Amino acid sequence: MKHIALSLGAALLAGTTLCADELSDLKAQIAELQEKTDALIDETSDLKTGFNYTTVDANASVNGMGPAASKVYYSKSPLSIGGYGEMYWSSPDSDGAAGDAYTDVYRFVPYIGYKFSDNIVLNTELEFEHGGEEVAIEFMYIDFLLHEAFNLQVGNLLVPMGLINKRHEPTLFNTVQRPDVEKYLIPSTWHETGILAYGSFSDIGLSYTAGIINALALNNDNNMPGSVNKKWIRSGRIGSEENGPMQRVGFVGRLDYRGISGLLLGTSAYYGAATQGRPSGVNAFMYDFYGQYEKAGFKLKGLYTAMTVSDAEKIFAEAADGAEGYYVNAEYDLLATLPTRYRLPIFAQYESYDPVSSVAGGTRPDLEQTNTTVGMNFFPHEQVVLKADYVMTDFHDSALEDYNVFSLGMGFVF
Repeated sequence: MKHIALSLGAALLAGTTLCADELSDLKAQIAELQEKTDALIDETSDLKTGFNYTTVDANASVNGMGPAASKVYYSKSPLSIGGYGEMYWSSPDSDGAAGDAYTDVYRFVPYIGYKFSDNIVLNTELEFEHGGEEVAIEFMYIDFLLHEAFNLQVGNLLVPMGLINKRHEPTLFNTVQRPDVEKYLIPSTWHETGILAYGSFSDIGLSYTAGIINALALNNDNNMPGSVNKKWIRSGRIGSEENGPMQRVGFVGRLDYRGISGLLLGTSAYYGAATQGRPSGVNAFMYDFYGQYEKAGFKLKGLYTAMTVSDAEKIFAEAADGAEGYYVNAEYDLLATLPTRYRLPIFAQYESYDPVSSVAGGTRPDLEQTNTTVGMNFFPHEQVVLKADYVMTDFHDSALEDYNVFSLGMGFVF
């Protein structure tokens, strides 16, 4: 009797295994059929619209750019349309920078790209700021894709410096506003006319960019007698302005290391002319070091940058000739260990900078400040973010009043 029971058990087990195998095969067939059906639906839609639509790959990055800016490179269609947007509401406290709460439809940015061939690509970024009050071309270049180790970009280009400038889409940084260090010291978004060579050596995890761009114009209204202020570098951008001066150039270079999973280490620099027009013979050296590490929902990043200007007294006797600053940002996704597609990172950021750390002669204005920011993001979709943060600003000069700002923001890429 015992042998009969064992035989029956073995037979049942074999039958169960057979059913499980058949069920697994059936699931695979259904999945394959669903994939073919989805592809057929896409192709039918393409025939109706005449446009082969490509969604954003949130993990894609070509030459260090954001996923939406990289879209044209992996688009199914020669014509690619993408973009991003962001807006926010802010409420300053009752001290210091006191004021009523306000809102700003900060940016709406379409990307339009076109592939002339597999090796010649046009990529453009149009920017509408503050509800359309300011309109600009943020980049417009033709990319000649020659080899993994060597490619050329020609046109109006994103300057390859820092962490934010080339990756400025709102889903890529967790604060409502970009860090001040990468706004006033590295003047993001910084774009200039020029030519850049870039490439990567994937076997050793290195990538580089090097080239010539239009020079800064640090002889601007924010670096003149009685008006030296924190915008003296930011106002030195020429960008894509009408008939923008290009009498002098600068050299820019970048080196990144990604040979360890989750780790980025890099440095970039600008050296060249610091003025357009008169005076001549003034040069600027801007450099930075940065790093980022992420693993299992945790991300840590930081950057240090500095600028020095030689012969700044040619601009005027007390012209700004130095700036330096750094920031560190840490975040952790509270939903990282849960089986969900949502993300809920909390973060803290500390930045300290002096936008006028030295002047050519005389007494410099004391504009040194620190910003401590805490906040959180919610990603209901990998392309959509809702933000909240609280920024506490402290000035080194006791004559300047400290202040705090609470902000809510939203951003998206497509």
